[in-house]
Amino acid sequence: MGLSGAANAHEMVPAYPTMKPSYITGVSVTNMKIFNRRDDVRYYEIGVFTSEWEPIPFASEEKIIKLEYLEKKTFEVYIRNSDLDDATYICTLSKLEKDNVRTTGVSSKICSKIK
Repeated sequence: MGLSGAANAHEMVPAYPTMKPSYITGVSVTNMKIFNRRDDVRYYEIGVFTSEWEPIPFASEEKIIKLEYLEKKTFEVYIRNSDLDDATYICTLSKLEKDNVRTTGVSSKICSKIK
């Protein structure tokens, strides 16, 4: 017996971002784009991780992005060159508002693997 249901998540591209030298010495940058397909979520947290899911320090204009339903946003992620060998994933995690869980109450995490 199969169960059916719709799963909504946010989207993030590119799936395999390439880090390029930034205007800051010793730091690389990549551009990412996020699209909110969830009408129950307005905030997404950015994270950078190793292959073992340990957090890597990074910089971005915002570490938590506010994004309305069906809105798109481009953002940059800056990583020190000394951390590039360990940096494996750039992820966004939906942040559910405690008082506003209307549907599933399930957060979504989307990750792109750094080339």
